[in-house]
Amino acid sequence: MLASDRFTVEAAAELRTAIADAGYNEVFAAGKLDDTGLVAEIIVGARGSVSSVPAIAGFLDRGDVLIHNHPSGLLEPSDADLAIASRAGENGVGSYIVDDAVSMVYVVAEPVRARALIAIDPDELAGVLEAGGKLASRLRGYEPRLSQLDLVRHIATAMNDGYVLAAEAGTGVGKSFAYLIPAFAWAARNKERVLVSTATINLQRQLMDKDIPAVASIFKKKLKAVLVKGRGNYLCKTRLYDALDEEGLFAGDDHPLRILAAWAESSATGDRADLSFWPDESLWSRVRSESDDCLNARCPNRESCFVLKLKREAADADIIVANHHILFSDLASRAAGSGYESTAVLPPYTSIIFDEAHAIESSATSFFSEELTRFSVFRQSAKLYREKRGRRFGVIVKLQNIKGLPPGVLKRFPDAADALLAAIAAADEAALGLVGSAANYRLVVRSVDVEHAVLKPLGDVERCLLSVAELLKDALAAVPDAEEGDQSVREAQLALVRLSESASVCARFRGFDEDTERVYWLDRRTTSQGDAFVRFCITPVDIADMMNEAVFDRFRSIICTSATLSVGGSFEFWKRRVGLSNAESRHECVAFPSPFPFERNALLGAATDAPSPDSAGWQAWINDAVYDLIVASGGRALVLFTSYTALRAAWDSVKPRLDSLGISAFRQGDDERSRLLDAFKVDVASVLFATDSFWEGVDAPGETLELVIITKLPFRVPTDPVQKARAEAVERRGGNSFMDLSLPEAVIRFKQGFGRLIRHSDDRGAVVVLDVRLLAKRYGAVFIRSLPRVQTSFKPIAELASDLRAFLGRG
Repeated sequence: MLASDRFTVEAAAELRTAIADAGYNEVFAAGKLDDTGLVAEIIVGARGSVSSVPAIAGFLDRGDVLIHNHPSGLLEPSDADLAIASRAGENGVGSYIVDDAVSMVYVVAEPVRARALIAIDPDELAGVLEAGGKLASRLRGYEPRLSQLDLVRHIATAMNDGYVLAAEAGTGVGKSFAYLIPAFAWAARNKERVLVSTATINLQRQLMDKDIPAVASIFKKKLKAVLVKGRGNYLCKTRLYDALDEEGLFAGDDHPLRILAAWAESSATGDRADLSFWPDESLWSRVRSESDDCLNARCPNRESCFVLKLKREAADADIIVANHHILFSDLASRAAGSGYESTAVLPPYTSIIFDEAHAIESSATSFFSEELTRFSVFRQSAKLYREKRGRRFGVIVKLQNIKGLPPGVLKRFPDAADALLAAIAAADEAALGLVGSAANYRLVVRSVDVEHAVLKPLGDVERCLLSVAELLKDALAAVPDAEEGDQSVREAQLALVRLSESASVCARFRGFDEDTERVYWLDRRTTSQGDAFVRFCITPVDIADMMNEAVFDRFRSIICTSATLSVGGSFEFWKRRVGLSNAESRHECVAFPSPFPFERNALLGAATDAPSPDSAGWQAWINDAVYDLIVASGGRALVLFTSYTALRAAWDSVKPRLDSLGISAFRQGDDERSRLLDAFKVDVASVLFATDSFWEGVDAPGETLELVIITKLPFRVPTDPVQKARAEAVERRGGNSFMDLSLPEAVIRFKQGFGRLIRHSDDRGAVVVLDVRLLAKRYGAVFIRSLPRVQTSFKPIAELASDLRAFLGRG
């Protein structure tokens, strides 16, 4: 066939030039089709020898063409060509072979042309939430909200036109219904999968248990929604049986492993959340599914694997409900070569809805960070070889049982493992000495201290890791061909990958001063027994480029929604942090105000006589102020701190006084989060002292929560290594690190804390800020301006407590 029947003149010339530039060897290229079906754009992906080409088609999209030339001029496809075309065809990608002159073409497989999309009707979808609408009529006590109807229309339009919509939906707008209705409609009309990503597993569960069943009920076509969590939430039967074997006769009927085994036989999901009890982390870590331990096709329990069952369910789903962490895991796999049309961690999807989109940066930062600890190295070593009650276990022991493996091939392993454990223990001790009593230490300059306390010890760890890896390689090379399918061989291969990845972290630390895109730092932590250890951390400074390349420029429509995306009415801070400011894709940012009567039902208080947070008497003043406010409100309060130190000090001072009044007090860390919140909600007059994650995700409507006390404006600690590196990056770009990073970040956190108060339209309560900077500093106005219009009381603490009592009707 003439190439002119398949290529535009310009594309053929571009490909011809690429082949000539490669010395008329084979060239691999991606071809993008125009509206007439001709290849109009050429993207050269790789160049190979005369006989082969590294034909990696992972980055091709459905409807594209995989193109390569045959320098021989013979265009008949080889077996390898047919195999590549077959794999590409599974993803809707075509395959062409051309001669060097690009005058002739052999069409091995036609591309699957994209179907015309069917638009969804924004007004029709909004109508289901209007008075008497299909969904509104099924929800008891439901009141139509204009902002919610407007949000539905905007989301439907964004999905129709294919662009990014950033929607700030104030408390009470009802964003879940607002995005689920268009998502279901789009999936039903266009047979395209939609992915909903949340910040937490709790929100995933809420969607699956409450919101999705309600939305699904109004559609004639039955659509399937599947909840997908990270695989660490699911039990691995192979690891469970290995753990039971290791315990031997000591695992009686009442042993936790036996209880898990009995549950696994009847469980439909293997999901930890479905257990009647919450297993200790030390127990669950022995039996949970882990990607770097998965034997895949060689697993003896593959047919009953809970993760594989979930993947099959997800492959058949119209709506997938994931969380940000697993979504970034999937996106990383796709960017690394899995492509966007095939299954990676998740099945392919065309639209993404980010709920709690304010958490995108922190979730991406967490996922793309790397770390090494002495415990992670201990675990790797133990997986290879360990002894318990006179018995030996691990990959090494299993390998030694392979028939035909030369005797003594693994005799050197115990000494190599001992050297590794000694090296990581020495590195941990040296790093602790460098950090001292501080919480962390950032590597900035290649000083003598850094060289001796970090780089040299990690170099020793790297060499020991590679020595163990070499022993494993030697053992694998000695495995007879007939035994290569043995389960232990796969386990050894996985262990080799883990060792190499850990060695890579050590190696990258050596070049820390040449890597401007990441922060290299030491994080001092303590175990539950109080033993100190160090996390050797590598964290990305900026996720903007990654978000553009992997998300905004890749997917047809993306909806980002949260109650807290803007600062002082502007979305610019959030857009910069997630990369949307630099994205080529079309985007729109819209705020949808809360329908709740904040001006009537909410009071913002601030103490004018509060001491500066850096003054010597601040903590003592805070302790008394918190107590006075709780007395004024009669309990029913959430007290938010920015540090555990301040929380503990206030707790120690206030708790005994509350006990004498008969007011129950709960403290973050004294119980598992969900149980702590349940206890707080049940005891209506109780008080919860919390920090960190409790600034968001606490939903306690009604009389349970009538007072939120914010003890200090939630600025990040300026000495935090990642925060400091990001501030420096802002300054290098000519910005102001306080105004462009620290302040807007704190405002968004502040809005999250404020949002804990009013959860229903008839809720009434107050947020009191005990940080004088809210009123004394010019930037305090930015915090206030970012909140809905409310009543205010800015007075000394005694008068403020009196106003609070009157506002809440406490006489």
